Amino acid sequence: MSIDPDGATAINVRDLGVRYSLRLTKKQTVKASVVRRMKRQGETSFWALRGVSFTVKQGESLGIIGPNGAGKSTLLQVLAGIITPSEGFVEVDGHVSSLLTLGVGFDQELSGTDNIRLAGAFMGLDHKLVEEKLPGIVSYADLGDFIDAPLKTYSSGMRARLGFAIATAVEPDILILDEVLSTGDAAFRTKSKERLGELVEEAKAIVLVTHDMGWVTEYCNRAMLIEKGHIVVEGSPEDVVAEHQERSARRREEQLAAGVFAQAKPPPARVTR
Repeated sequence: MSIDPDGATAINVRDLGVRYSLRLTKKQTVKASVVRRMKRQGETSFWALRGVSFTVKQGESLGIIGPNGAGKSTLLQVLAGIITPSEGFVEVDGHVSSLLTLGVGFDQELSGTDNIRLAGAFMGLDHKLVEEKLPGIVSYADLGDFIDAPLKTYSSGMRARLGFAIATAVEPDILILDEVLSTGDAAFRTKSKERLGELVEEAKAIVLVTHDMGWVTEYCNRAMLIEKGHIVVEGSPEDVVAEHQERSARRREEQLAAGVFAQAKPPPARVTR
């Protein structure tokens, strides 16, 4: 799909920074090793993102890639309005649909059907519109009798199917996704790719985080590599994916060399007194 360089800007991010307090970090996450190291060094906070600036135009599909703990999911949470930036600003023009915000709005005690209605209200949709779209969402999610069961009985894949069906049914101006294509069975992943392909063709702005490099090169028209909270490179999907793979291979070689060196290092001499 061709992009008009003078087209409307859907997302404008400038000098974005997100700082986490280590005192409030209790859960084990992909940042756990960073947190432990920083605490040993006496730090009380760390920057998950710093100096991040980019734009997404209407009609663009931006794939965000990078190693674990790079800040990718934090960036999506900022775009979805879940996290407030510590510095910089984010401007979003248009209706945003996100599995991230839907996950926040789901009620574990309610059925899948009632959670569709709840998500619709959470997204600010008219009740009549939600009821009109309800049968299509239920059919697309394809959860069988579980659609009437409490959400707490759902597997992670079933939750992803329900959330994806809701997020993509409202034809958003901006769709934000985090590894949605890694959940569910093969048939649903195929259906998810087809639906996202339709949204790309309809010139919707899409921002997604994925480890599926094939998806990035096939469906995204721009890509961005993030490492340690900073943008390393952005541009064509093929170039960015190649850079990511090259840097990943280099890190693996360095880690392997470090491991071999550690194993080869003789143990300290024992001192008998």
